[in-house]
Amino acid sequence: MKERRSGLLLHITSLPSRFGIGDFGEEAYKFADFLVETRQTYWQVLPLNPTSLISGSSPYASFSAFAGNALLISPEKLINDGLLQLAEFKDYPKFSDRSVDFENVLVHKKKLFRKAYQKFQSEMHFYKDQYEQFCNENKSWLQDFARFMSFKNHFEDGAWGNWPDPIKHRDKKAIRKLDTKLNNEIEYQKFLQFIFFRQWAALKNYCNEKGLMIIGDIPYYVNYDSAEVWTNPHLFKLGDDLKPTYVAGVPPDYFSETGQLWGNPVYLWEEMRIRGYQWWISRMKQTLKLYDIIRIDHFRGFLAYWEVPAEEKTAINGQWIPVPGDEVFKKFKQKFPNLPILAEDLGVITDDVRDLMKKYKLPGMKILLFAFGEGLPQNSYAPHNHIPDCVVYTGTHDNNTTRGWYLEETSDEDRQRIKEYLGKNISGREIHWDFIHLAMMSVANTVIFPVQDILGLDSRHRMNRPATLNGNWKWRLRSGEITDDLIHRLKSLTILFHRSRQ
Repeated sequence: MKERRSGLLLHITSLPSRFGIGDFGEEAYKFADFLVETRQTYWQVLPLNPTSLISGSSPYASFSAFAGNALLISPEKLINDGLLQLAEFKDYPKFSDRSVDFENVLVHKKKLFRKAYQKFQSEMHFYKDQYEQFCNENKSWLQDFARFMSFKNHFEDGAWGNWPDPIKHRDKKAIRKLDTKLNNEIEYQKFLQFIFFRQWAALKNYCNEKGLMIIGDIPYYVNYDSAEVWTNPHLFKLGDDLKPTYVAGVPPDYFSETGQLWGNPVYLWEEMRIRGYQWWISRMKQTLKLYDIIRIDHFRGFLAYWEVPAEEKTAINGQWIPVPGDEVFKKFKQKFPNLPILAEDLGVITDDVRDLMKKYKLPGMKILLFAFGEGLPQNSYAPHNHIPDCVVYTGTHDNNTTRGWYLEETSDEDRQRIKEYLGKNISGREIHWDFIHLAMMSVANTVIFPVQDILGLDSRHRMNRPATLNGNWKWRLRSGEITDDLIHRLKSLTILFHRSRQ
């Protein structure tokens, strides 16, 4: 990320698709072509790991840090593989083209996947070598993940901490017995992962061959109800009953008098150190299979994290626990010399976090929506204070759209400052292009825009409202919504401000 380049943020679930949710089908390839046509370099996505209805289908709350989200599998691509037939789509319901109905999508996609699996079983000789190679290359996590999902179904989707003690404590004899009973279900879960990684690799290769790079997230924490915590309880602060003794969050601040209680189990970093941080190295290696550049969400957690006793109802009574981040990144650097990492450094960032980023040459983030409050002249998010080694966003998946923010969240004073900064009268109708223009002008090497901003959409179309559980992650791009005029405008700005790949 050392050259002047730009890109767009659009999660896979937000792509158009007749199946109710974006996937790795033809619309994904069309979006890649659109990025190429407008001279973009980056396609940023959110985590591609499995999601949970209980957690609001958030891509940041997953059953696994290593597995892929089967909902992103394209049924149409399974026709090409000979695993489905077009006739099997005729009774598929019509879904909204603007919002994902995760619960019903899950029901109907599962039906198609079960049919594909039956075909796969009967004609596996066509895929035998590829499938066996995939299972062998991913044996460090695949079997346990397939077990975990199968056991969850068997125990009626209960969290693993509530499973019968022999299974919860991973008694080998009990697990072997359940493995035998659930063998077909375990193989089905492995099949889904094989197809997920096969389809994603094809899409990513298509993008890379056209000069596009994929930026993807790695959340700092993992869910308690995940294959990783069940299989590695020694790496987390858990009690004898294997329930968390401490959980993660952030302390009280300007935005919340009680802080935020996230509830994730916290790492036992001393045990991580004894084991050479191998779990994190394996996780990074797996994530680098998915993306060209990794954005580490909650990067500051590598220097210190806020730990709260599990019985607390708010995040007030917590404490900062130091983390040996320099040791971890030394290991990363040894294993991955190029270290293609972008640090999410938003919020209150201490000097030790900045020092770690500087030492390992990790760019941080600048959000234009944060630039126009009081103290604008000194605000590091304001364009005149940007540095080359950073990534500028109008906003992220956690923010309102630029238009929604301007119309609903700015004060009269904020609007006056924006007017003076831009040197012209402004209105909510074109504010998104004003901000895109500001970002493009920046000395920052990299700028990224959410697709909602190039479309000029309002707050009804934002992706996520932090600290809320319902109604998030649902937004979808409509087929045909990207017009020729929009293509011309984005392409022209990209060329004008010397961010074009060609």
